[in-house]
Parts: sequence; C-alpha cells; structure tokens
Amino acid sequence: MRTFLFILPALGFAVATGQAPKQPSLPDADGLVRAGIAAQRHGDNRSAVEDFQKALAIRPNMVEAHTGLGAALAATGQLDAAIAEDTRALSLASDNTAVRMNLGLAYYKKGDLPRAREQFEAVHAALPADVSAAVLLGYVYIKMGKEADVVDLLTPLEPDNKSNMELEYLLAFSLLQTGNDKEGVPRMEKVAQVTHRADAYVIAGAALLHRQEMSQARVDLDAAMRLNPSIPGLASMAGKACYALRDMQTATLDFQAALRQDPRDFDANLDLGAIRLQERDFEDARPLLELALELQPRSPIARLEVAKLNQAMGKSAEAAAVLEDLVKAEPNWIDAHWDLATAYFELNRPEDGKRERQIAQELRIRQQKDVPETK
Repeated sequence: MRTFLFILPALGFAVATGQAPKQPSLPDADGLVRAGIAAQRHGDNRSAVEDFQKALAIRPNMVEAHTGLGAALAATGQLDAAIAEDTRALSLASDNTAVRMNLGLAYYKKGDLPRAREQFEAVHAALPADVSAAVLLGYVYIKMGKEADVVDLLTPLEPDNKSNMELEYLLAFSLLQTGNDKEGVPRMEKVAQVTHRADAYVIAGAALLHRQEMSQARVDLDAAMRLNPSIPGLASMAGKACYALRDMQTATLDFQAALRQDPRDFDANLDLGAIRLQERDFEDARPLLELALELQPRSPIARLEVAKLNQAMGKSAEAAAVLEDLVKAEPNWIDAHWDLATAYFELNRPEDGKRERQIAQELRIRQQKDVPETK
C-alpha cells in the first residue's frame, strides 16, 4: 500500500481561507515501471503485473512496460498473454533482442518449437557470440531432433566458453546423439565432474556401456548411483557393467535395486536370471528369465538363456527347439551352436551334435583370425 503524508497545519489553513485542499500527485509511468521491476526482483510477479499494467494505462506505447509485463505474465504461467505483450513490444522496438529472447522463451515453455526457434535464430543472427541465445537455440534444436545443428551451432563458440557447462552439456549430448562418442564422452564426463550432475554421468556411462568399455562405464555409472540412485534405468545399467566385469555380487545388488524400482525391467530380469542360472538356482532363475522373454519375445539372448535353463533342468527337447530357431536366425552365433550340440548329444542324436560342435569350432577359428593382432 502506498501512503501519502498530509501536513495538517497546511490543510487547516487551506480550509480556513476557502481554498481547495491540494490533491496527491498520481504516480508516473516511469515510477510504476521501476516498482514493477523491483517487485519482479523480489519474486512478486503478481504485483509486477499490476504495476506494469498501470504504467501502460498512462503510456500505452511504453516498451519497458510491455517488456516487463510480458516477463511477469510468463513467470505466472500466463503464456498467451505474455506472448501478446512481447509481440506488442517488438512492434514498437523490433531490434530489441531482450524482448525477442523473452518471446522465444514463452513460445518454448508453451511447446511451440517452430516459433521459439524463429525468435532464437533471430537473436543468434544479431548476436552470434551471445552464449545464452545459442544455448537456448540449442535446446530447441534438441527438442526438434536436430542434434547435428547443435554441433554446428556450438562448436565455434566452445573455444572461448569452455567453462560454460550448459554449452558443454548440450554439445556433448549432441555429439553423442550424432555418433561422435570419441568427442562426446570426455565432454560429458567433464560436465559431470564439474557440476556433479548425476544425469551427465548416466549419459556418459550409457555411451561407454554401448561401446563395451565396461571399466570406465562402471566408474561413471557408480558415480551416478552415489549421486542419485533413483534415476530410472540407472541401477540396471550399473548392474550390466558389473556383470560384464564378472563382479556378480555387486551386479546382483544393482539388479535387485533395479527390480525394486521397476519389476518389469527387461535387462534386470534377464541378467539377474542369468546369474541365478549360473548359480544353479533354477527356482529363482525361471521366473526372471520367463518374464524377460515375455517382455521381449524375439530377444535372442533371452531365448538363449531360457534354452540354457531348460537344458540345465533336463528339458533337452524344449531347449533344442529354441536353439534350432536361434541358429537359423543367427547362423554365426557360436554359443547357440555349442548349446544346440549339447542338447543333441543329450537327445541321443550324436551326428547332429557333432555337426553343430564342428560349426561352433569353425566359427571360433574364423573369429580368432578376424581379431587384429595387438602390437
């Protein structure tokens, strides 16, 4: 509430002489804009909206008032009204990049990516070295699936802005999405180490997991687990890295954590089932492997593990049926041929068993020849 100070003696004199009392002066538009800006700084956007609207009632074409009103409306979730105010401000000052940034942000929050892109591209064209505008444009490109454009946009800016972790994060993510793991992973790890962002460790770890670089993948995924173990899918990925490194105890704990989060996690069911099968704990292995197969009926590895389970439990005919389908679909899969050979021998089909074993041995020899020698 704004209060006005009345000086009583003066008021008494005016009445005594028959003069009208002096009226308090109305607030000016500039003062209202200053009050609105102050309210915004204190997080009171509702008061800011009122101040800016009052200023515009006095001076309808006041760019600062339209700009402030647009920002305050956006902050209170009134995006359409904010867009209208920012558009009016731009009609009065088309070269105002700050207003154009606000307009782009309002469109982005509304989900209108083409219009957000238009505004941010205009700002970037006017201010090509402005990192904030480039980063916002980068987010729009990623939302639109244009990661290659992000790489082209941010790479020239990186040398002078290597400490800007938002830029580094977007560039690293886009490099990974476009298949450039060699440059993307170290950048994402840098972001993770500097900012302690669990999601950055997850992204780097997932890329390393895909590249079969299990030791470093485990380092990144374990770091993410320490920061935020509740990230969906993280425990399962951490378990896969440990499983590949033959740390079955830690892998088991990770997969169990993953299944507590999501009982229908395919990888956790499959790999924990495989661990239980190796331990010959058939009772626990079966429901895990059968659920994995239910979740992904055409998964070759899930079908192989179920066949292994059947074979271990003496159901050689059932195992052979699955394995015969697998070697037809995956003729170069050594494990499938080898397990099929075992199933045939158990079914008293020695000739078929010898044939499959010979195929597995030839594939292994061929595979070893294809491996390049290390110097």
